[in-house]
Amino acid sequence: MINKEDSFSELLKKQSFFLLIKLEDNIYSNISIRKLFFEELGSLVKSGLKNIEISWSNNKNWLDLVSDIKIKYPRINLGSASIVNKQSIEDSLKIGLDFSMMKFWDKDLFNYAKSKNYLLIPGINNLKDLEEAINLNCNIIKIYPIKSKDSSIDLISYKNINFIAAGGLSINDVKTYKSLGYKAIVIGDKSIKNKKFDPKIFEWLKNN
Repeated sequence: MINKEDSFSELLKKQSFFLLIKLEDNIYSNISIRKLFFEELGSLVKSGLKNIEISWSNNKNWLDLVSDIKIKYPRINLGSASIVNKQSIEDSLKIGLDFSMMKFWDKDLFNYAKSKNYLLIPGINNLKDLEEAINLNCNIIKIYPIKSKDSSIDLISYKNINFIAAGGLSINDVKTYKSLGYKAIVIGDKSIKNKKFDPKIFEWLKNN
């Protein structure tokens, strides 16, 4: 597990944002929508995108589609998001994903992933949960939602923790949150403009 956290931490040095993709149900049944999605994603990967997470879904086609992404782009740091139960962890393990992120802190789920030697990153915004996670040797923590972070959480006090900011952020926020001590941010809903990936993401990748 320590090696997984170390290699993940190294990746954070190479690129300071995660693209969170929430798949709509029509992508499973509509071939042209799926084709367009893969073309767009391929362009981002070609431009240098390194970190992608796909929201987990109980849809029976989720496994196949995310497996396709992993096969097409084997060098991507690919994970799943919005992990809520053991099934979502088992599905992620089945595909061979690199990591998963929880929305909120769930001690039992974290320990379950740990027993499987799987990297599960919690979402935390209060001091009590943060300290409980650190006591369980959790070294990578997502602060979510970032706008309601407990003011008593001082990042400077946690030298050995890699913090990731998430919740309502866009590519324009990378610099600001890096300056606040976060190693990376998650870009979710704001990654899409007019049903396409935000052109500013392509621009950022080109310049960084």
